[in-house]
Amino acid sequence: MTMQRAKTAHDETYGETHGGTHGETGAIRKAWAEVVATARRTTAEGLVVGTSGNVSARVGDVVLVTPSGVPYDRLGPDDAVGVGLDGRQVLGELTPTSELPMHLAVYRTTDAAAVVHTHAVHATAAAGLVDELPLVHYMAGALGGPVRVAPYALYGTDELAAHMLRALEGRTGCLLRNHGTITYGATLAQAYDRTAQLEWMCRVWLTSASVPGLAPALLTRDELASAAAKLRGYGQRR
Repeated sequence: MTMQRAKTAHDETYGETHGGTHGETGAIRKAWAEVVATARRTTAEGLVVGTSGNVSARVGDVVLVTPSGVPYDRLGPDDAVGVGLDGRQVLGELTPTSELPMHLAVYRTTDAAAVVHTHAVHATAAAGLVDELPLVHYMAGALGGPVRVAPYALYGTDELAAHMLRALEGRTGCLLRNHGTITYGATLAQAYDRTAQLEWMCRVWLTSASVPGLAPALLTRDELASAAAKLRGYGQRR
């Protein structure tokens, strides 16, 4: 299939399902390109191995999500996978990620526009040791507070999604026991940054906690609250 034919088929599929305008189909194509780029970044920066982990973005009532078992470097513009908030596939022929229940649970209960799930090494290690990541750094404030660990459940299940939602209450990221991380944001860039920050905090804690005879100094809840308040005004306003 040529790129022009793929584009036409993509537009017709979306239009037939949703009555979408050219602007909406353009938004779908742009969001899919960002999903693929972010998924490739997770492998390039060592947050996932192979096809583990998954990425999604919401455009209106359509959730664009990486497919199951397909290497990210093989995904192209005509491989878009989209589902409705009810889980019904509305775009593409590839099977959505097995972790779709987690992604949809986030979109149904928050204002998220993007979700990133990884099997990052240090975060996964930390998730097997504690019920809540110790307050080793103030960047926990960027995730809404102390990062909780969701209890283990089989991947791809509604049970795991329910555990995740409880761990995410008041947070934009959490750890998944014996599994990895999940974060969300208003953009894919924000969701990815939160994932990277979470992995970094886990690495700092594991590193400092491994020094014989010493224990890392931890922040108090009040100190974290002060840092979180300051972080809300961080960055440039454009």
